[in-house]
Amino acid sequence: MNTVSGADRERAVELVQQAYADGRLDPGELERRLELALTATSARELAPIVADLPDEVVRLGSTGGAVTRTGDWEVPRRLCVDSKYGRVRLDLSRAHVPYARVDIELLLAYGSATIVLPAGATANADGVRSEWGRVTCKVPGRPRPGHPHVQVTGDLPYGRLLIRPARR
Repeated sequence: MNTVSGADRERAVELVQQAYADGRLDPGELERRLELALTATSARELAPIVADLPDEVVRLGSTGGAVTRTGDWEVPRRLCVDSKYGRVRLDLSRAHVPYARVDIELLLAYGSATIVLPAGATANADGVRSEWGRVTCKVPGRPRPGHPHVQVTGDLPYGRLLIRPARR
């Protein structure tokens, strides 16, 4: 039997809650699916609970160039950025962030990344692994009600990551 990891269960609960917030589930269906997700003992039991819920990942990549998103852009729920030698700049300060939580996965071999957050937003970069690089987070790490929270994960063997608030 394939047991359910805490991360898989948490992800299923988030998808169900997001579907309710988006108006795709009514309160009764929310309650039913949450109960099933929290009591599932195998991946086989968990899969049908979220099978009809969107969980798309937007993937951006570059070998040596820059990956930049600034201004008025739609921030996806899940974003994966793969850049071997380039620079990554994700400025969410004027972007449309329709989700309470945004997951960003960074795969930076030698490059650097800067994530700029809007006022009041929080971020957690505890899931970022770095060997010779550096990870700096200049915003609070715990989610705040009513403000976006960015969960950053990934590998930066020689890369650098800076998460900071927007300048006023």
